[in-house]
Amino acid sequence: MTEQLELEPLTVNAFAPFGVVLDKDLVEKRMINEGTTERFHALATADTEAGGGHTILSLFRGQPRSFPYRLSMMERHPLGSQAFFPVTNRAWIAVVAEDDDGRPGAPRAFRVPGDIGLQYARGVWHHPLIAVGEPSLFLVMDREGEGDNLEEIGYPAPYIIAES
Repeated sequence: MTEQLELEPLTVNAFAPFGVVLDKDLVEKRMINEGTTERFHALATADTEAGGGHTILSLFRGQPRSFPYRLSMMERHPLGSQAFFPVTNRAWIAVVAEDDDGRPGAPRAFRVPGDIGLQYARGVWHHPLIAVGEPSLFLVMDREGEGDNLEEIGYPAPYIIAES
């Protein structure tokens, strides 16, 4: 049986069980470079050193999903956190789930503003990037190194995200 998944507004408290909201308005601001640059200090801190890993920064180009969207699987990275920050300032969708005895539990979907990033904590079940409307660029900080850092599990029946 297919279940509809409602988009929730993103709040720091609602997302806290899954990671950190990366919002420039919530971090320390420092003026640097002779007062010409505002630094939004320590938006994210990487958790990537398990098993000898190291932190990398990549650029992802997410193709927009079609709606209604059938969400049928989740993934997690047991050896490292993963942070996504949009470059193209377009809203996007993040889907996360608590762990249910080694499998993803019921998913929660968040509408994320285009100037907000997210950091999934190590081991958190999440759906791959869901860009909305147009191709979107994201800076992604995650782990590279030895070890199996990707688990993917399908749901018995898909969840539907009706609209973006």
